[in-house]
Parts: sequence; C-alpha cells; structure tokens
Amino acid sequence: SSGINDGAAALLVTSGERARSYGLQPLARIVSTAVAGVEPDEMGLGPIPASRKALQRAERSIDDMQVVELNEAFASQVIACLEDLGVDWRDETRVNPNGGAIALGHPLGASGGRLAGTTALELRRRGAQYALVTMCIGVGQGIATILAQP
Repeated sequence: SSGINDGAAALLVTSGERARSYGLQPLARIVSTAVAGVEPDEMGLGPIPASRKALQRAERSIDDMQVVELNEAFASQVIACLEDLGVDWRDETRVNPNGGAIALGHPLGASGGRLAGTTALELRRRGAQYALVTMCIGVGQGIATILAQP
C-alpha cells in the first residue's frame, strides 16, 4: 500500500480563453468528470463506476485513453479496477507511466492535483490526445476525470 506523506499541489482551473488573456497556455482541457460510489465494504473500487460515467459523458471508450492514471492506494485495488475497466495493468507505458502513489507517495490533500498535473504534462510530452485520471476515496467513493490536449 502507498505511504501517507506530506505534500502540496495547486492547480489553476479556468477557461482556455481566460488563460490566454493572461498569456498562459493551458496544459490540458477537462472533457468530463464523474463521482460514483460502491458499497463501503468494496472500498477502493469506486473508480470503476466513476470512470465509466466519465467516459460515457465524454462519449469516449477506455480504448481512447492513451494514458491512465489511477492513484495506487493499494496495489491490489489498482489491478482490480483496471481489469474491470479492460486495461492491462502491466502496460507501464499507459498505466501510471511516471509511477504511482506506491512509488511517489500519497499526500492526501495533494494526490488529485499531482495526478492531474502529471497526467497533463504526460499528454503534452507524448502528443497524446486523451487520458483518464481516477482515484478512490474512502467509504467506497471514486472520482474520475477525462483530460485532453487543449
């Protein structure tokens, strides 16, 4: 399981138009978001329904996601979620390509910002179009975001 660490993250979320008016270049575009839950005793699996919902809202499939970032609260949790979503968890070029929370740590107040930021940078680095960013939240909840190149 991932360690709980100190950390901080900050994100600026605004329209592309507003960012450009300040001379800023957006790193990514939020295509869709979703929050969903499962029974509390299935803690860790909330990213499955949240991801499906976000993909549906984006009118995309998991196969469209060149990068999949799933916060690794526990290794077995990531494997279960990815297998259910139809993603090969061994594909380290696609799944958590720069390491996950087990390697990097899990600062509770910063994990979402870290995931979104590193995923946006990975999209840019690769010239990839879409990414799924998802994480579990206590008591069976999950959150997911589909990011795209701006």
